[in-house]
This record gives sequence, structure tokens and C-alpha cells, in this order.
Amino acid sequence: MQLDQLHRRMEVDELSWDSFPLDHFKLPLTTKPTDCRTDLDAPDILTLSDLSIDSVLPDDVFERIFSFLPISSVIRASLTCKRWHEIIHSRRCSLFSPGSKSKPWYFMFTCTSEASPGGFAFDPLTRKWFSFHLPCIEKSNWFVSSSSGLVCCMDSDSWSRVFVSNPIIHEWRQLPEPSGDSQPDYSTVAISVDKKSLNYIVSLVRSKQVSDDFHQWEFVVHLYGSGSGKWVTPVKEVFSGWRGGDDSVICNGFLYCLIQSTGVIANTVPRHRLIMYNIVSSSGSLMHLSIPVPCALTCGRLMNLKDRLVLVGGIAKNDRPDIIKGIGIWELCQNKVWREVAKMPHKYFQGFGELDDVFASSGSDELVYIQSYGSTALLVFDMEKKQWRWSARCPVSKRFPLQLFSGFCFEPRLEVSC
Repeated sequence: MQLDQLHRRMEVDELSWDSFPLDHFKLPLTTKPTDCRTDLDAPDILTLSDLSIDSVLPDDVFERIFSFLPISSVIRASLTCKRWHEIIHSRRCSLFSPGSKSKPWYFMFTCTSEASPGGFAFDPLTRKWFSFHLPCIEKSNWFVSSSSGLVCCMDSDSWSRVFVSNPIIHEWRQLPEPSGDSQPDYSTVAISVDKKSLNYIVSLVRSKQVSDDFHQWEFVVHLYGSGSGKWVTPVKEVFSGWRGGDDSVICNGFLYCLIQSTGVIANTVPRHRLIMYNIVSSSGSLMHLSIPVPCALTCGRLMNLKDRLVLVGGIAKNDRPDIIKGIGIWELCQNKVWREVAKMPHKYFQGFGELDDVFASSGSDELVYIQSYGSTALLVFDMEKKQWRWSARCPVSKRFPLQLFSGFCFEPRLEVSC
């Protein structure tokens, strides 16, 4: 009976660090006396109150502790002292063990100044916004894609400058410019990082009107591999009555891109289709293999959520295809059929205020972020829990009526290099 009571007492005390006073933790002194110190001068025991935890715990214990902290806390910890900085940045992979806490952040551009676009990043774990600086991006209207900690951006003027960066460690590089076609009319960028090798693929999808013929549009795909350091152009096809758009994603070895009807083909409903291109072994006409979207959309946003292709779209009114009446989320199944995941409840739809026919949306892991261009309100949808939730209030408010906001989602990672 006494033994059982002792076991129960130990189990309770093990959960409560405060149940033991520090004087009860005695450590033997293992350091040998120096020449200027006699055995009589050295104490026999040393209490934890006389020691720094930093001098007692080995590096692997600190790594384990850091792995259970939100990434924002890990970043702060790396600035505490030289040793912690070296542990976090030299043994980075262990920080992202299965028990680590890390969820995708959402960066919102709150300053549209062309000289220095700025903004805040939202951490869904701590539900806090952090003032955050992005490397490379010069304007808030640049095209952005992200994957496994890396962010790829393309300038919105010439559509030829492409950068890859890890915004957490502020490492970046500019990719060589792809050769071949002249400046397109529409373009989109996407990146995919291999989680084992950490090599990445960048895709540029470009669309250009053929010889001023509004009926014919050239559709070109450029691919860049970090392993080879070169661009290849595996796709050049001419579409009739369809043009490329500004949204694409790479998922499970496939490049997906939304295309839009030019209106020259009568009764084209819905106005969007999905191009599906196998990066490894594709053959045949892309248009013949294209997939219709689930319903008439005002706009569509593609994202890779745990190797699942997800579409977030503005649902158009039947009689007014340019007016949005709701927002839906769909997942593409293996049989190329769309499965409806959720529709935004009306109270959240109203919470955006006056919503245009287009909006910002991106996601990663199991989170989908939806934002109106006209406000800083940010809505989060959890794909696994099927829950809608507003983020914490952004610290920046709208300063003038025509001020616009945009943003994108990225995973905060320390171990991924570009």
C-alpha cells in the first residue's frame, strides 16, 4: 500500500515542476579542483539555484525543447544567445520532428509603396501578427508561390525576373531568365519542393495572343530544376478560344493551371477550365485532357494541401457571371471529379463587407486562408476539422477608401535552403 501511494505521489509530482523546491535537487560537483583551489575550498554539493540551465543541458535536449515551440518562439530563441543560435541553425532538421509545432503563416501586404512593400505575418498557433520583412519582393503586386518553406516570386512588369527565397532565414537567389518567347500577355509562377532531397522545381506558364487573333492563344510552359540549374520548355500549344490565367500550382508531379474563355466560343459555361500537365511523362493535347471546374466561377485559386489539389472559387450568379454570390472549396479526386469540401457560411461571407468578384486565397498543410482585397479581414478554414474562424485582428487598418491589401501563405521553415 505504501509503495502504491509513493508511485501515485511520483506521478503527480512529475506533472508539476512547482511541487518540488529547488533545494531538493542536489547535484554532485564533478569538476576537479584547480591548482589555486584546495579540496577544502570546493563545496561537496551544488544546488540548481547556483547553476545556469544553459550549462547543464546538452545540445540535443535543447533541440528537443525547441522542437515543441511555435516557430515564432524558436526564432526569438535564436536571438537570445550565441549557443542557442548555433543549436537552432546548425542542427535544424531535428527542430521539425513529428512532435514539432509548425503551421503555415499568412503574410499580408499592408503597405503598397513601390519602394518598400511591407506587411505582417499571421501565426495561427499563437494567433498573433508579426511585423515581417520579405527579401526580394519589390512590389506587392508581384506573383508569388510557396512550397515547404521556400517562396518563389516573379516581377509584375517584365515577367522575366524570378527569385527563390526562404523568408525566415532571409536567404534568397535570382534564377536565370528563361529564353525563347517574348513578353506574354498573361503569366503565372509555381514552385514545388521535394521534401526528401529539398530540390525544387519552378514552373512559368505563359500565354500570348497569336498575331493579334483574339481566337488563338499560345500556351507555353517553362520548367526550372534546382538540380540542373537550367530551364526547359516542354510545352508549346495553341488554344482556340481559351487563354492562360494567373493561377497555377504543382501537386503530386502534376502542373495545374486555370485557363479562361475569351468569349469567342458561344455558350461557354463555365468560363474556366483546368489544365493538367504531367511534369515527368506527359503526352497528348493539354486542351483535350483539360478538366471543367465544378461550377460557374468569378475567379479560382489553386493550392496544394498535403498533396491534394484544392480549388477555392467565387461562385457566380447564374444570370450575372461577374457577380459573386458565395465562396466554395473543392478537392479534385483521382477520377478527375470535384468533391465539394465546404461552402463559406453566409455570416462569414457578409463579414468581408463589400466583396468584389476576385479575392486573395492561398493555403498549405490543412489551412486555407481567404482575404478580401478591400480589407485586412482574414478568414481561416481548417480542412481537417471543417471549421471556419476569423484570424486575430490585423494591427493595420485601412487608411483611405481605395487602399488594397493582398497576401499569400507560406510554411516557416529553418532547414530549407534555396
